[in-house]
Amino acid sequence: MWWESQWWESESALRLFFFFGVLIIMSCWELLFPRRPLTMPKGGRWGNNLLLVFINSLALRLLVPLGGVGVAQYAGRQQWGLFSLWGWNGWWVVLLSVVLLDILIYAQHWMFHKVPLFWRLHMVHHVDLDIDVTTGLRFHTLEILLSFGLKAAAILALGISAEAVIIFEILLNGTAMFNHSNVRLPLVCDKLLRLFLVTPDMHRVHHSVIPHETNSNYGFNLPWWDYLFRTYCSQPKEGHDGMTIGLAEYREKSVEHLPYMLMLPFTAPRVKRTNND
Repeated sequence: MWWESQWWESESALRLFFFFGVLIIMSCWELLFPRRPLTMPKGGRWGNNLLLVFINSLALRLLVPLGGVGVAQYAGRQQWGLFSLWGWNGWWVVLLSVVLLDILIYAQHWMFHKVPLFWRLHMVHHVDLDIDVTTGLRFHTLEILLSFGLKAAAILALGISAEAVIIFEILLNGTAMFNHSNVRLPLVCDKLLRLFLVTPDMHRVHHSVIPHETNSNYGFNLPWWDYLFRTYCSQPKEGHDGMTIGLAEYREKSVEHLPYMLMLPFTAPRVKRTNND
């Protein structure tokens, strides 16, 4: 296939192009048409959040240098996975693979909320006192590595192609920045987009301090899984302008500092969050 010859060079270039392209577009959109005022200085938050992104990227490159694309290429050469076993190929298998990876991310996200050990890692994403484009990139390094392991297992089990993996990773990265962005969409556009894409207003509910809102809207890309599994919450109780972002237990400014983010899973007290809290 087309990626076999110079895939590594084009894969890296594609990912960087879309990453910086979406980041710049959403950053400008936030400045021009913000959805709600920020409560923390943007410079410090952005610096720490983006530095965490750099650490995560470096850790992935050092510990799993092949990446998801390399795992898919290896599985393809070995003819591993159900798709290879059944002889499935073509554009529709690529599309199916992207959808299956998306429901895997939904399930993983749900699991990181429900399993206490994983929640301690995922809290790093939720303690952010504001939500904007960089929040969509803010995850603890161990969560990033665990997420890669789950995705790699799915790639090997299904025999997902490298083409499908790179399409999915670009989509997931781009939509995560989009739906975490502090941007204003006309209500009509938001309503229509929610039929096939998680919107900023939809995902912002997930970052509410109210537990039953935190435990809703797990989708990052496709909204269908929240509708199907009844984890959808249309609007926050306090409204988008009145809602409080973050976790009620963590309101100090230090949550925005990189050392705090890295150490939080190991220092946080055991707090069981339920929908009835």
